[in-house]
Amino acid sequence: MNHDALHILLADDDDDDRLFFKDAIDGVKVKTVVTMVNDGVELMDYLLNAEIHLPNLVFLDLNMPRKGGMECLKEIRSNSKLKDLSIAIYSTSGLEKDIEETFVKGANIYIKKPNDFEELKSILAKVITINWQYHTSGLNKENFLLNIQ
Repeated sequence: MNHDALHILLADDDDDDRLFFKDAIDGVKVKTVVTMVNDGVELMDYLLNAEIHLPNLVFLDLNMPRKGGMECLKEIRSNSKLKDLSIAIYSTSGLEKDIEETFVKGANIYIKKPNDFEELKSILAKVITINWQYHTSGLNKENFLLNIQ
């Protein structure tokens, strides 16, 4: 693993969404290494593997087969090895109940998947360069839902 790069892990079951994400990340001017998994079972297997270095940031889709993002978020936050991971919910859902539930369960930020490539690049640039210190000084909902103006 390249320790000079930001290690990002994306859990998303949609092939097109993963490719769109990877292309957008490649366009961001921050050195990254991206690992991708297809669902929540693969995500948890990866994170619980003692051989790997934990990622700096996990992008987590909510709607995945076998194990959804909400269940993964709960497992991550209840695991002493994983509980401090930065988790960005990355979902097509803009439902207030999903946003509220992921906030309560400990996600760091919520991103509604954009359809526009340039908008996705802009969002990802902000997320991976954002100062995550607000997390250590207490979460607030204004910082939780990322809005691009």
